[in-house]
Amino acid sequence: MSEASPRGTYLVISEALRKGMEAGEFVDGLPSEAELADAHGVSRNTIRRALKALETEGALESVPGVGWRVSRSGDRRPLVERMIAVIEDDSLAVGDAYPSEARLCERFGVSRTAVRRGLAQMEGTGLLLTVHGRGRTVRALPASAGRP
Repeated sequence: MSEASPRGTYLVISEALRKGMEAGEFVDGLPSEAELADAHGVSRNTIRRALKALETEGALESVPGVGWRVSRSGDRRPLVERMIAVIEDDSLAVGDAYPSEARLCERFGVSRTAVRRGLAQMEGTGLLLTVHGRGRTVRALPASAGRP
């Protein structure tokens, strides 16, 4: 990477890896951490952060003795996209309660940290409203929700 990224270098790399996974570039697994570090011109620690971010979302899995490979689970969309889809999938309307962090962790099989990141993004884009002690409610419907 030749210049600093305002998003965080590891996030830029994780997004590049995600695009590679979607394009089918990593059928037999990802290159080694050292090879990825050389290819992106960063340290192995930065590569590890990128890989861990993808693992937290469920897109990658670490296999002892083999390395990193694309997760075999069905849905490979980023976690936040799957969380946004909950609004439509569960037929939630503006003002309805959004599922709790614990239910989202169970539903998607990811850590609470990953769920909290997704919720923060959804709050930042105005989809959810958090009221302390009351949980989260749907504030707006996603643009993808089909409306007549």
